[in-house]
Amino acid sequence: MAAASAPATDSAVAPELLALRQRIDALDRELLALLNKRMQVAVEVGELKKSEGSPVFRPEREAQVIDGLKAVNPGPLKNESVAPIWREIMSASRALEAPTRVAYLGPAGTFSEEAALGFFGSSIARVPCASFDEVIRATTAGAADFGVVPVENNTEGVVTRSLDLFLTMPLFIIGETSLIVRHNLLRKSNTLAGITAVCAHPQALAQCHGWLSLNLPDVERRPVSSNAEGARQAGLDPALAAIAGTRAAAEYGLHVVAPAIQDDAHNRTRFAIVTHPDRHPAPRPSGHDCTSLVVSVDNKPGAVHDLLIPLKEHGVSMTRFESRPARSGQWEYYFYIDIEGHPDEPRVGTALRALRGACAFFKVLGTYPIDTH
Repeated sequence: MAAASAPATDSAVAPELLALRQRIDALDRELLALLNKRMQVAVEVGELKKSEGSPVFRPEREAQVIDGLKAVNPGPLKNESVAPIWREIMSASRALEAPTRVAYLGPAGTFSEEAALGFFGSSIARVPCASFDEVIRATTAGAADFGVVPVENNTEGVVTRSLDLFLTMPLFIIGETSLIVRHNLLRKSNTLAGITAVCAHPQALAQCHGWLSLNLPDVERRPVSSNAEGARQAGLDPALAAIAGTRAAAEYGLHVVAPAIQDDAHNRTRFAIVTHPDRHPAPRPSGHDCTSLVVSVDNKPGAVHDLLIPLKEHGVSMTRFESRPARSGQWEYYFYIDIEGHPDEPRVGTALRALRGACAFFKVLGTYPIDTH
């Protein structure tokens, strides 16, 4: 009987691998030293900002930094990786100046939390709220520096409560971020058997209607305040399931029973970043900006058509047009409009002044860099 051959070893490869690891370790130490040098400069910038009364966070400046780095990136680092890396670096820099308090729909594990972390980085003071209304209240009252609220989903359309809040809030939009939303069915046990109810935010239940109808046709669909709240309840009751992201699964100790159950494989939600004008100035032009408005017109023939004339005459593109009932009982509507550009640009400023003259109600919700990352 032939002797068994000795197991293969990586002795021939190990020295090369060890050398590569040593190079990586050396580069990591260089990166750490450079990051600390950058942080020291950030501290000096923070002191200068304090003396001038300037805001810590400038979304247009951060957008320009990221755009500039992507323009000179030689690779092999992919451009789509540049933004999240530098957002974390800039988040850590801001934290040295002052903690950034960010309100969003909680509890822990919501997509709103994920959007907040994606926009501001993880070095923030988190302010989870029980509802969109509470996000606006916390930011208005100063309990948070910024609020994050969903605006629209590419399959289910606008988040109507957010639009209604925008109409009367004293806040304005200074940024946006979009998030690819992958809904997962979560549960304490890794099976579909025995589920009595699926708990999720109404938007998530709608976005997973097809899958639920096919796989759990007789199971109750129970609306709750957020997907993470549904996950929290599912963590307490083994008969319940939730629809939420993997962050919520980890937070509440749940199995991903069925991944990516949303009806649209490219499901995406856009979020607005809001703040109070007394605490933060409007962003300056970044080169790729959006201006959001809400307007109404007198109920007369051609009034809506007249809204579009100033934009066309001055070469300003409209990227969104949504209507919401004014709740006046007179079949009147508010129109939510997004246009390309910044009011400081002459053609945009001129178009907005002309548009204001055609409106019975006119409010600029905010001007901010477009999320291109």
